[in-house]
Amino acid sequence: MPDRDVKTIQDLIYYQYAKIVARRAFGAADGKEAKRQHYGFIKKTFRELKSGAKSWSEITREDWQFVEAEKRCVYCGNESDLHREHIVPKSLRIRPECEGCDVIQGIHNQIWACSQCNSLKGTCGLYKFYRRKHPSERKFYDLIPPLLEKKYLKTLFNCHNCAETLNKNDIDGDGEITVLDIDFIVGAKYGVRDIDSGSSPE
Repeated sequence: MPDRDVKTIQDLIYYQYAKIVARRAFGAADGKEAKRQHYGFIKKTFRELKSGAKSWSEITREDWQFVEAEKRCVYCGNESDLHREHIVPKSLRIRPECEGCDVIQGIHNQIWACSQCNSLKGTCGLYKFYRRKHPSERKFYDLIPPLLEKKYLKTLFNCHNCAETLNKNDIDGDGEITVLDIDFIVGAKYGVRDIDSGSSPE
């Protein structure tokens, strides 16, 4: 459980986003440092996002940051053998419309990745991938680069909205709400009904 005020998927997305805002505002090295040193700022930002007093920027801002960023793998820093990778798998099928959805298929959902990282990530969610990359790190999600996580959160917000799961909580059925519940929808080959039942994507 990331914070006692986080009750739903929407809350959790906003909370993760608030940590990114703190990282960038104060130059924190990662999410752990941001939370340790600027917890009050994170909670304030989270509450403002939740209440609607603050809204996040359109995803086009991250698109421009992606275009202007140094061309290297977002996962490992490799500068060779790069390809545009879809952060949320383009094979996602919550609804039939996903196949032509610009949020999933377009630049909003793309970053640079080397062939090796692209292959290792496959079709799994971003948080699940980082848990695999850092098996000994309990807070693996705090190591994700801010631009990568922002694009992912904004894209999956739309996906959860389509699936009508923003107000749900423990959708993976493990007994607690964690970032892996944000990821769970990536296994949407099972469809919305299976998200409701907690069917595992694996």
